[in-house]
Amino acid sequence: MKRVRVVWRKFDGALHWNYETDLLGEDEHGIWLGARTGTPVHRGTTSTGPVESPHVLLFPRRAWWTACFNATPHRTEIYCDITSVAHWPSETEVTAIDLDLDVIRRRTGEVILADEDEFAVHQVRYGYPADVIAEAQASADWLLSAVGDRLEPFGSAYHRWLELVA
Repeated sequence: MKRVRVVWRKFDGALHWNYETDLLGEDEHGIWLGARTGTPVHRGTTSTGPVESPHVLLFPRRAWWTACFNATPHRTEIYCDITSVAHWPSETEVTAIDLDLDVIRRRTGEVILADEDEFAVHQVRYGYPADVIAEAQASADWLLSAVGDRLEPFGSAYHRWLELVA
C-alpha cells in the first residue's frame, strides 16, 4: 500500500497534526486514507503517542473540510475538521489548513460544533479573510446537518474503508 503523509497546519503556517497513513482508495466522496492502531501521531513536532484505535480519513476533492471516522471503542464516531480545501503537493503528501471549527458525532449520536471560541480568536490573531470565514462557517453549518442526518459519507459509506484498517 502507498504511504501518504497527512499534514495539517494552522493559518500562519505552523505545523499542526501530522502523521503517516495508508492510501486506501478513492470514491465519489473523495480520497480515503487509513491509520492502524499504533500509528505514531505528532502535534507540531511533539509526539502525542500512537493511535489507540484504527481510523480512516476522508479528503473530499473540493470541500472546506476533512473527516476522520473512528473504529470502536473510540467514543467519537466521526470528527470533521473545517479546513481549507486539501492540497496534494505530491502523491505521497496531503496538506490542509485547520480553521479551528470541528463537527463531532459521538457514539451516542450527539452532534456538536466545537471550538467556536478558538475560531473567533484566530479570526483576529491570524487575520482570516472574509471569504475564508464565510467558507468555514458555511462548511460547519452543512456538516452539522449532514453528519446529524447521516447523509453519505456520514451514514455507512465509511464502514468499508474502516474494515481495511481495523
